Amino acid sequence: MQGRLDGLQSAAAGGFKAMYAMESFLAGSDVPQGLLHLLKLRVSQINGCGYCVDMHARDAAADGESTERVNGVAAFREMPYFTEAERAALELAEAATRLADNPHGVPDDVWQAARKHYDDTHLSTLIMAIAAINAWNRINVTNRTVAGTITR
Repeated sequence: MQGRLDGLQSAAAGGFKAMYAMESFLAGSDVPQGLLHLLKLRVSQINGCGYCVDMHARDAAADGESTERVNGVAAFREMPYFTEAERAALELAEAATRLADNPHGVPDDVWQAARKHYDDTHLSTLIMAIAAINAWNRINVTNRTVAGTITR
């Protein structure tokens, strides 16, 4: 397997700089990093981004997330490993990723469930994380970035 553009990051350096700045913002937030990794993993599963699924599964595990939570995030509604607040964040991530599935965007009940658990700052961070991972997924799926090629 091979990606389409080996020089994508250098050819679009300004865009990648902005994307990495967003990741720095998210890393500095007080939303638990494990939750952000699981949220990014779930969105990446929906979008079929193998590169990001691989990366965020590894990152979640490295940050102490259990195998059960990493493996179970695709079925978080049926798994006992997630809190009500985490389920609300993951529901919000799914709804915001699948905008075409609802003529009114994110359903009010999904928003209210998230609102019940998160204040304005946390909700804003979750929204930015959802937007960022959707952008990363689109970059990597379009470029066919190969899973397992992450270097840090």
